[in-house]
Amino acid sequence: MDIDGILVIIGNILIAAGIVFMAFGMIGLFRFKNFYLRIMSSAKADTVGTLTIIFGLAIRHGLSFFSAKLLLLAFILIVLGPLCNHMVARSAYLSGYETQSTKGDSDKDMEEEETS
Repeated sequence: MDIDGILVIIGNILIAAGIVFMAFGMIGLFRFKNFYLRIMSSAKADTVGTLTIIFGLAIRHGLSFFSAKLLLLAFILIVLGPLCNHMVARSAYLSGYETQSTKGDSDKDMEEEETS
């Protein structure tokens, strides 16, 4: 097997791993009940999954102008992805968005348990 065949296999493995990361993020959206946990889960899975797919595609195509554009896109994603997710979560927090508290989530619940 030549080096091009090995690079294609490595690229395919990275692309498949990126799809798995994104699937875990989608499962996290359904599993978590809290808005802030959902946005954290989707932000991490989206960034890691997309970067893994981009690097897999760049490896598959070798040194080319297309790969350079993919790596530029990865850099932009690394900078802007977490920033945009932070802005969404912060705007929800500043607007007073409260999540449903479950037992043991806040200090108020703990105080109620101690008094009863």
